[in-house]
Amino acid sequence: MRNEAGALRAHLARGGLIAYPTESCYGLGCDPRNVRALRRLIALKGRSAAKGMLLIADTFRRFAPFVGALGAADRARMAKTWPGPVTWVVPASAACPALLTGGRPTIAVRVTAHPAAARLCRALGMALVSTSANISGHKPAKTAAECRRIFGRRVRVLPGRIGTRRRPSTLIDLATGTILRP
Repeated sequence: MRNEAGALRAHLARGGLIAYPTESCYGLGCDPRNVRALRRLIALKGRSAAKGMLLIADTFRRFAPFVGALGAADRARMAKTWPGPVTWVVPASAACPALLTGGRPTIAVRVTAHPAAARLCRALGMALVSTSANISGHKPAKTAAECRRIFGRRVRVLPGRIGTRRRPSTLIDLATGTILRP
């Protein structure tokens, strides 16, 4: 896995995109610090940059470069739902790229419960962008073969099985407690 992780890190550093299994579908991702990769991902999906993107990781500390200050009570509230299918919308750090936030002062983050996605983040030593593997407005891909059919060589597709969840993660605004997506 060490050699694979090194090759994958180099691919991501060059602005490469990956497709990988998550809880409910395949996800498209890239290095969240690489603005070139973020632009490529937005263009590939045909997605509005104003939507922003979410990040996944194997542990909350991987979000440190992207998340603003949080109080202990807020962190504890989030920790009760993780790892799991709950994405929290939290204050973004000043250094967080606007392409991640959609120009808003917030960023969406989730500590994934999918074993392969968590292993991937751990092996790479970073959080990853995670958006459904589809062209905007179409159904998300559920298999590696579907990803290869949709995206061809524009995306490095990682093998694996998606989880059993049928719907995307629940999305909650940390500041208000509002459920934005059940």
